[in-house]
Amino acid sequence: MTGKLVVNLHKLARFTNLALPLLAGLFFLAGLRISFYFHFLTVAFLGLNLLNAFYLFGQRGHSLLRNFGILGQGRYILESLGPELRQYLFLNDTEERPFNRNERSEVYRKAQDINSASSFGSQKDFDSSEVKVRHAMFPIHPSDLAPFGVTFGEERGCPNPYRLETPFIISAMSFGALGERAVRSFARGAKQAGILMNTGEGGYPKYHLAENCDLVFQMGTAKFGVRDADGGLDEHKLRDLAALDSIKMIEIKYSQGAKPGKGGLLPKEKITDEIVELRGVPKGVDVVSPPSHKECYDLESAVRFIQTVQEVSQLPVGIKLCMGNAAEFDGLVSEMKRQDVFPDWITIDGAEGGTGAAPKAFMDRVGMPLFPALKLADDILTQHEVRRRMKLVASGKLVGPGRQMIAFCLGADVISSARGFMLSIGCIQAMQCGNNTCPIGITTHDPDLQRGIDIDLKAQRVANYVKNLQHDLEELLCSAGCRTIQELSFEHLYVPKNSTIHTFISSPR
Repeated sequence: MTGKLVVNLHKLARFTNLALPLLAGLFFLAGLRISFYFHFLTVAFLGLNLLNAFYLFGQRGHSLLRNFGILGQGRYILESLGPELRQYLFLNDTEERPFNRNERSEVYRKAQDINSASSFGSQKDFDSSEVKVRHAMFPIHPSDLAPFGVTFGEERGCPNPYRLETPFIISAMSFGALGERAVRSFARGAKQAGILMNTGEGGYPKYHLAENCDLVFQMGTAKFGVRDADGGLDEHKLRDLAALDSIKMIEIKYSQGAKPGKGGLLPKEKITDEIVELRGVPKGVDVVSPPSHKECYDLESAVRFIQTVQEVSQLPVGIKLCMGNAAEFDGLVSEMKRQDVFPDWITIDGAEGGTGAAPKAFMDRVGMPLFPALKLADDILTQHEVRRRMKLVASGKLVGPGRQMIAFCLGADVISSARGFMLSIGCIQAMQCGNNTCPIGITTHDPDLQRGIDIDLKAQRVANYVKNLQHDLEELLCSAGCRTIQELSFEHLYVPKNSTIHTFISSPR
């Protein structure tokens, strides 16, 4: 028989419950007879006895504490420390979710402008499910690369088109989900890097505007910032907002990868007086946006709403959605053709996308992953012969150049990332975004925690991250033998039959 260490916790708890009052009594006697200083221990153990008595006889919410007293509290302490213990002591470099240590480290090094080269070999799996980029036998020289450039709104003759000269967008993060210093760090960094920043659905973008960067104003289902008294679109507010110099484009959010079919959620712990004013919401209750736009109740009305926003704003207008049913997306494209109304871009948000707060069932079980969804969207648009009428933006766990390159091969014109930029300014993946307790100060409105963010320093790290992503992307393009992102295609990928991309694109639609 093999020996096994067994601890009888029930007996140990009984011993603890008996020992606590005995020790308190012994320290009290020692304080009387030996030294007054023992009374400090007497007071401490009296406190422990009172706490233990409350656990055993006072509270009713935790059965473990009623049975084991203060010893049971050790379980809750270890549970609360569990993520940190696993992250730093037990999990290896490739095990963590949603981003492992290797992925985070690569972003940190890029943001700090440190060479991210590694040695000895990849820690990735080289098996029947890994998608890889096909290289060319004769790579091209970096000097042969053509400058990147994507112009939104050019296809329909938008009166105010916008040209993006770096293929990255800081994805939707609102003031509310983020604190003031984080928003300003991203916005200042976006200005330095020459990229766009999406405001998220947080209402009037006060702090996004403060740094004078180029912005995409996101219109969520609650229409914060452009909302009328009935929850619909106030065209006058939208027209005034679109006239601001920094607002370059408008994005209508139909759904989000982390919680498709459900509206945005801002927990009550993060509702400040300022957010109450900017969003026009009550304080002390969770802010839950409706699951869909009031104006959009079928495909016809959804497409008509795109045209309304285009006409009112006079800016490039796109839509953001997570792919659910491919037939439904096909129907949406058919309706666009029927009305001859097309968004200037579609952001395909993968189900692996992040968010400040969402029901776990939605994060885990709803929506299609980015890569198969992106391939489906590109295929459907191509089959309808309208792919050239709009751009495709890819969003969903695209923090490193490898996954970004795959997204470009699957049809993306531009990459949108939120968590990559969060990591670039120091996010440690504490996963407390909805609690107002972010230890780095990014997703909190607590001024003591926000104090840790130096806006100038973090903005520079955002710019470094963009610069080094672009460098890696250019090297990957050269290795594939392509002068531009537009030359990339599905043929530049090795896609095993067991990969999720192959599984989705091979299934009947």
